Amino acid sequence: MVSFLYKYKKSSTIPMTCMVFLRGFNANIDNFCSTLFQNRFQTLTMKHFWTIVLMAIVLSCSSDTSNRNPYLQEVRFRFEINLNLPLYNELQFTGNAVFVDNNGVGTRGAFVINTGSGFMAWEASCPNHVPNECSTMTIDGQNVVCSCEGYTYSLFTGQQLDRPDDGNRYHDLLFYSAVQGGNTVVISN
Repeated sequence: MVSFLYKYKKSSTIPMTCMVFLRGFNANIDNFCSTLFQNRFQTLTMKHFWTIVLMAIVLSCSSDTSNRNPYLQEVRFRFEINLNLPLYNELQFTGNAVFVDNNGVGTRGAFVINTGSGFMAWEASCPNHVPNECSTMTIDGQNVVCSCEGYTYSLFTGQQLDRPDDGNRYHDLLFYSAVQGGNTVVISN
């Protein structure tokens, strides 16, 4: 830089222009740095604000599935269905359902249906009252029927098909996981 200034020292306009430019540049650097610091502070403040808002939303959400239905307990189980067994042979065809009434499967057993694109499993106890002597539902084609009130539920969607319009809250069937691997379907909760 010294050689640059020395080289052009004989010309009166070039050094003066360089000096004015450098003085202005130094002044602008100070403004630039203070503005940069303010912008950086505002950016960090907004970033922290949105982080706090996001954390509040995440913490307010609950992943607790222990009370999906107030009438039915959440029973943990895992049961394998071998599609090669004659008992479950019906599940090899789309639209067919079977009742799995083994001990330890759900509250009152489970219904499993072949939907054509996979399997669905549902609790066999009626979801709209506490389990009792009439709460275990029966299969009626691709639906199940509760013998207590006569409520009908779809095994494809789990929805109650004849929901009364009386202002009360009614629950759909309690869903269980059903995963196929080869000739085995594992139902679990």
